[in-house]
Amino acid sequence: MSSAVGDAVGGAAQGGPVGGGRQGQLRSSGLRPGWTTGACATAATKAAYTALLGGGFPDPVVITLPKGERPAFALAVEELAPGRATAGVVKDAGDDPDVTHGALVRSTVRPGPPGSGVVFRAGPGVGTVTKPGLPLAVGEPAVNPVPRQLMREAVAEVARQFGASGDVEVELSVDHGEEIARHTWNPRLGILGGLSVLGTTGIVVPYSCSAWIDSIRRGIDVARAAGHTHVAGATGSTSEKVVVAEYGLPEDALLDMGDFAGAVLKYLRRHPVPRLTVCGGFAKLSKLAAGHLDLHSGRSQVDKAQLAALAGEGGASAELAERVAAANTALEAVQLCTAAGVPLGDLVAERARATALGVLLGAPVTVDVICIDRAGTIVGRAAPKGP
Repeated sequence: MSSAVGDAVGGAAQGGPVGGGRQGQLRSSGLRPGWTTGACATAATKAAYTALLGGGFPDPVVITLPKGERPAFALAVEELAPGRATAGVVKDAGDDPDVTHGALVRSTVRPGPPGSGVVFRAGPGVGTVTKPGLPLAVGEPAVNPVPRQLMREAVAEVARQFGASGDVEVELSVDHGEEIARHTWNPRLGILGGLSVLGTTGIVVPYSCSAWIDSIRRGIDVARAAGHTHVAGATGSTSEKVVVAEYGLPEDALLDMGDFAGAVLKYLRRHPVPRLTVCGGFAKLSKLAAGHLDLHSGRSQVDKAQLAALAGEGGASAELAERVAAANTALEAVQLCTAAGVPLGDLVAERARATALGVLLGAPVTVDVICIDRAGTIVGRAAPKGP
């Protein structure tokens, strides 16, 4: 699911962009693309400001995205009152499993003081930044830089059309946004009170998991800004609990890595933290040991032949190595070796650590790895050798 924040509840009759490009390529692949929260907020803002200036609510409303696409959005809400106008768009994430798919994104536009430009406010369901390290100042509404720029451009376009100043207050809200945000990274990142308004291209690419990867990066940014010297990338909630029990790390030093080991390592290569612990299930980390950076079962598989070879290096007999190669699961393989006194778990952890160091390319990050079973028992670990 898209974790960082999102867009969410209903269904919308929205046309495609003028032209083809990535949208056409995705449709030909059988996957239906969608729209980011930022694109929906931009459409709602343009419609509301047009109505505020006396032009009525354009429906559908067409906006221009950063790469030139021009999608049209149907309006789900139209409200005009003295001194304000509100428009709403239901987010359609296409075929992406976005936690905010179907959310009603609203924009209320009011006149601002002369020379104020476009000022953003967080309405109900949109979060506020409370920790440093994000691309927004503490106290600002969680509306990311690209959506802000899209909305400024939309306001300027409408202002030119009607001969207005473009000085407005834009209050963004998302119905049920605070509840939806509990299923995102926002609370851990210090974005409180609701969702973020996200997007860099305006288009949601199905199964790109871009929001999750972006949240990993923001998590590292927040940890660095907080001065943490030790962070942990965990593949799930059980491994996260193990890390906390082992090291007592605070919540904002925990990275919800999931299957995206590569995203953690590549971002730390450019933005290092002195120590990284990678903790996860034995099967997933055996994939990292084999050089895979995406640990999802649909994109990488456990190499039991490699596990058998490692077991042999660890002293396993030929018979045991054959049993490892024929094991039903990676967990069965490590259990067979543990019973025979062969440290397969440690060997996999060490090989996974070597993969991680290879991706870090000499960045000043010390790495240790912990492998666990489904119950959270540590079955292998690797750390730098002492002096």
